[in-house]
Amino acid sequence: MFVNGAAFPDFRPSGNAAVNPDLYDLENQAVDPDGILLDAMRDIAPWAGRSILDLGCGTGYWLDVYADEAAEVIGVEPDPDLCGRARSRHPDARVLAGSAEHLPLPDSSVEVVHARFAYFFPPGCDAGLAEVLRVLTPAGRLVVVDNDQRHGEFATLLAASAFAAAQGRAEVTDRWWAERAAERREVMSAWSFATRADLAAVLGMEFPATVAGSWLDRHPSATGLSYGYVLFSIGPAS
Repeated sequence: MFVNGAAFPDFRPSGNAAVNPDLYDLENQAVDPDGILLDAMRDIAPWAGRSILDLGCGTGYWLDVYADEAAEVIGVEPDPDLCGRARSRHPDARVLAGSAEHLPLPDSSVEVVHARFAYFFPPGCDAGLAEVLRVLTPAGRLVVVDNDQRHGEFATLLAASAFAAAQGRAEVTDRWWAERAAERREVMSAWSFATRADLAAVLGMEFPATVAGSWLDRHPSATGLSYGYVLFSIGPAS
């Protein structure tokens, strides 16, 4: 076992799910209301009837979604508090303590791996990628969900925030994945909240108060925003 992620040197507590998991679940509820992102992920690597690993599963929010179709659902999470929360999410999902660099799974044991905003912020991700490729079956696929830093209203918030610089420029990310022969796909979707107060609370969690407040002032009636994603996908045979 581990204490505060000590066994996983790549582990860094998230600034959203680890700080306010309830609010992060509210954010997830607002993500992709028309299922555009999920459809693109299915198109790249279908998980119906297959084994799927949610890498960095956080609170386990997406385990329910995957369990509706997959034959086996596994979550891996290094944060002990989030790991415990994820274990209570779905009775058929198996949640394990681990990280991108330390996956507690056998070689060639998983057919699809998803990583939503987890670990893969290039450069410096080679160890985790090698570990994912180890556990994927020969025909398996990793799908990484990242923010589109160029398109959509969310991208304008990223551009105004120091967080974007901490993640690295979009060009650096694109180049890192291209050098590893990954496929790249852009998807434009949205956030849609039930109330403006919910939107404001989530923006306040994700961005500095000045950035979130300025955007809200410029969009006085908004209960959502346009949100672009970039999907990177790669498998052992790529």
